[in-house]
Amino acid sequence: MTENDSQWFTERCREGGSAFSLMIREKLHDEQSEYQRIEVYATETFGNLMVIDGFVMLTARDNFLYHEMMSHPALFMHPAPRKVVIIGGGDCGTLREILKHEEVAHVLQVDIDERVTRIAEQHFPELCVSNDDPRAEFFFVDGIQWMHDASDASIDVIIVDSTDPIGPAEGLFTEAFYRDCYRVLGERGVLVQQSESPLYHMYIINPMRKAMQRAGFSDVQTLFFPQPVYPSGWWSATLAGKQALAPAFREQAAKDKPFPTEYYNADIHHAALTAPEFFTKALE
Repeated sequence: MTENDSQWFTERCREGGSAFSLMIREKLHDEQSEYQRIEVYATETFGNLMVIDGFVMLTARDNFLYHEMMSHPALFMHPAPRKVVIIGGGDCGTLREILKHEEVAHVLQVDIDERVTRIAEQHFPELCVSNDDPRAEFFFVDGIQWMHDASDASIDVIIVDSTDPIGPAEGLFTEAFYRDCYRVLGERGVLVQQSESPLYHMYIINPMRKAMQRAGFSDVQTLFFPQPVYPSGWWSATLAGKQALAPAFREQAAKDKPFPTEYYNADIHHAALTAPEFFTKALE
């Protein structure tokens, strides 16, 4: 919500008893799509800010943290990622990162709300530079139904770049959805999904990991990274593999990657998968 002082946008996190604010210069866009309210602000220090239903989605300044960690660890954990599906990801930042991998032949982005992508193209063009790549294909449909209808063993990596587990995204955090993901992935398939703040949301992460395991995944790992504009400033993504994930990954390929990143590298990959003590104990 916007405070009475129109110079600030503030998102309150009631479960964490905290709030995060950004100083804004002006509102650039405001619309109610078929599915959600989408706003864009110009901020003083974080570039453009996208807000959906009152929640911060991304800023131009720090989105690289999220987009790189949602894509590169999973891709380097798969021995030969050729076909990738993104569920959500309408801002196209994750798509941009995936298409940096030359070995990826086809990326299908499945997001229910086309307006998020069109607004990103207008206000976050740097995230959409790969939208015209011939390897990219867009589907503006329900991701849960798309996965249910997808062919067995047809995908190498599934990236669930979703909003919080409320509203349309709630079904993306269920055992039924993970069972469909397991079926659609190939023999060495990898699933990764954003999994909220380890400081505030263990009540989401724990059931999520257990649901992935019940769905058949043999290895589940959570990785950690900073994200200043999200509640607590500390975020996570959870990976599930049909075979063992960590510590095995294509480390030399990550070290020799021919494309630039701002955060991810092979050492970050190792470090991100190192769980703090409280997290390990919470899983016992």
